[in-house]
Amino acid sequence: MSTSADDYDKLSEEERKIKDAEDRAREKVEQAALPYKWTQELGEVDITVPVPKGTRGRDLNVVIQKKKLIVGLKGKENILEGELCKEIKVDDSTWNLEDNENVLIHLEKLNQQQWWENVLTHHPKIDTTKIEPANSKLSDLDGETRGMVEKMMFDNQQRQMGKPTSDELKKMEALKRFQDAHPELDFSNAKIS
Repeated sequence: MSTSADDYDKLSEEERKIKDAEDRAREKVEQAALPYKWTQELGEVDITVPVPKGTRGRDLNVVIQKKKLIVGLKGKENILEGELCKEIKVDDSTWNLEDNENVLIHLEKLNQQQWWENVLTHHPKIDTTKIEPANSKLSDLDGETRGMVEKMMFDNQQRQMGKPTSDELKKMEALKRFQDAHPELDFSNAKIS
């Protein structure tokens, strides 16, 4: 039974907990019934497809396209086949055979800021609003993003202590240099905004 967002908002805290637990249990059963296991991060999806032990790479039929995925054994019905729920970067996506019993597929998402509800459009969906991403470290970020996050953290810490933010400190420093260069001017009524 699906509940609309409006209906969900009308539920009590206890009813929401029950509904969330029921939804998670249903999702777990639906996902366990799939012929593969999958995980995702914002930028990628990893899929593990079990195949008969002793399978060799040349026995496999694996097709990875922008919006399509096929995995199967040559001469047999495909294990999975269908339209991907979102587009991928084909050139950055790969597959390999692990221990002759698992096909590992790595898909790079085209939109790296969006969670997938499912892998193939005809498979059961998960509730992406309940995904709790792993904590990332500042060291995982690129230089520009890291600098921006560090500045925001510093400014927030300064505000909490009632001290000037990094931008306010820069303005105060510029005013001080100007004052030092022009001692003949009166700065008693100068305001920094």
